[in-house]
Amino acid sequence: MIIVVSPEATPDDLDHIVARVEQTGRQAHLSVGTERSIIGVIGPDDPSLQDAFEALPHVESVHRVTKPYKLVSRDFHPANTIVDVGHGVLVGDRELVVMAGPCSIETEEHIFDAARGVKAEGANVLRGGAFKPRSSPYAFRGIGVDGLRHLAAAGAETGMPVITELMSVRDIDAVCRYADIIQIGARNMQNFILLDEVGKMKKPVMLKRALSGQIEEWLLAAEYIMAQGNPHVILCERGIRTFETAYRNTFDVNAIPLVKELSHLPVIGDPSHGTGKAGLVTPVAMAAVAAGADGLMIEVHNDPEHALSDGAQSLTYERFGGMMRSVAAVAAAVERTLTGVRTPVAAR
Repeated sequence: MIIVVSPEATPDDLDHIVARVEQTGRQAHLSVGTERSIIGVIGPDDPSLQDAFEALPHVESVHRVTKPYKLVSRDFHPANTIVDVGHGVLVGDRELVVMAGPCSIETEEHIFDAARGVKAEGANVLRGGAFKPRSSPYAFRGIGVDGLRHLAAAGAETGMPVITELMSVRDIDAVCRYADIIQIGARNMQNFILLDEVGKMKKPVMLKRALSGQIEEWLLAAEYIMAQGNPHVILCERGIRTFETAYRNTFDVNAIPLVKELSHLPVIGDPSHGTGKAGLVTPVAMAAVAAGADGLMIEVHNDPEHALSDGAQSLTYERFGGMMRSVAAVAAAVERTLTGVRTPVAAR
């Protein structure tokens, strides 16, 4: 249920309503707006409580929410959520966020070079995988905790927050120690034990859509995280598996405006995994921003031909810079900003 409180309600009045909700054995989530305050009621649905809550002082109206996800729903939280990921970077604000770096951290020198390269072209979050889920058990699977240390150091040197994927509960302490943002990958979208655990953390979490995940399943996965008390959730559309084999995945650009209509959470687009082809990354990145994405996640490598993972979809620094300039033009057209993008030498 959603309880809409009148504007003249005082903090004590709000506390009274919250206490009354909690007396019924349900959770109360307060969202204070400029004109109205809303209290989301989480727990078993009981239509009889609607009349009881409506009778409380300063309650304007009570509405039942039919969607299975509550905290994630825009009904519960009408305003857009903005997630502070550190170093002054806000995901969901007017400024677009670009997370860039290699799929896998290969060596200390490699991630430092990547950090400097993407920073120079305007990226504001450094990405890099230390624990890599691979289809083949014989493929390169990352360098583990050493990679986390190198990633954190490279981020500190360049002044960027860092994001890396968490694959297992056993690694949660190490990832939380070194990363500013925890990434839950597509293969773990419905790993509910893992979602519960990151929900107990206070760090921002970026939740990728599963390979065949439906929109409702994706939002319910986010609900798992938020239900444990962590409101700092970012969604990431990274392409879904379809019948098409001409490219790696089908980037579902429809999902971006739809999810932003259904939910208040910010949405990132990942055209690298969404296409699997470096030549498609720039146009799909532009489409994602035009559709309303709050940022992008891009795989960048200094030598894609010899990358230990995902070289086919990785951009060189030069190509990444070109993508950033193209995206900046689209961002301006949809009244978003992208700062730090370098102007080509010929155009200076």
